[in-house]
Amino acid sequence: MLVELAIGDAYGAGFEYADGYFVEAHNDLSGYFQHPSYSVRPGCYTDDTQMSIAVAEAIVSGQKWTRELLAAKFVAAFKRDPHTGYAGGFYAFLVEVSDGQQFLAQIGGNSDKSGAAMRAAPLGIFPTVSEVLDKCRLQAAITHNTSDGINAACAAALMSHYFIYQLGPKEELGKFLEKHLPGNWTKIWRGEVGSKSWISVQAAITAVIANDKMSDLLRNCIAFTGDVDTVATIALGAAANCLQIEQDLPAALLGDLENGRYGRDFLIKLDQNLMNLVKR
Repeated sequence: MLVELAIGDAYGAGFEYADGYFVEAHNDLSGYFQHPSYSVRPGCYTDDTQMSIAVAEAIVSGQKWTRELLAAKFVAAFKRDPHTGYAGGFYAFLVEVSDGQQFLAQIGGNSDKSGAAMRAAPLGIFPTVSEVLDKCRLQAAITHNTSDGINAACAAALMSHYFIYQLGPKEELGKFLEKHLPGNWTKIWRGEVGSKSWISVQAAITAVIANDKMSDLLRNCIAFTGDVDTVATIALGAAANCLQIEQDLPAALLGDLENGRYGRDFLIKLDQNLMNLVKR
């Protein structure tokens, strides 16, 4: 799950809000691309993956699920390995704060954008819908305490849960989400993806249902244009455990994914520890 979402994030980082002509010309999965305007190096993941790592580390720690635990993990993940890709104001905030206590004291926390949804996939490992929702609502409210921010994050977490626990065919994913959350999750998304949280999740659901291979899924996520790294992070994080989707991401994307101290090999190990917690 973590490796796949990191590949989606890193690949999508080369296309985020890029011109449609650039996307059409280069979205062939032949490798990672340098964004025409942004400084993220090809193969490097962004805040989407780094914050997913923080959530995953909070889960595998086995500690009591609290705002304090999550805030501490958010700050620690950034401080030990600063990554670009965060919104400018939030990046500056993370640079400034010293620990989770200061994070909670100073964070505004009322965004309706995609930050809480992009980091939600690891929460799908919990064994019941109610536990996934309870834990996701708490993590989302720290930074995105709005109805859209929380519901979109919960939808992203339940996407992952749906496939980990094989709760139905992917064609029924939207209906499953609508049973448990407000939102029009069965609507097919078309066109550019904006920054609002529900748009990224709706686009990810659309792409997952429409594709039977991870390679096609990743290309489809990027072809939307707009906030495509977030769409790809959410979609690939969920689809990594979908039995109906062939796991055929190109070897070059795995091989060229960043592999520093918190890169590919770290993600593989953390992923294993996370999935070992799944209650079959």
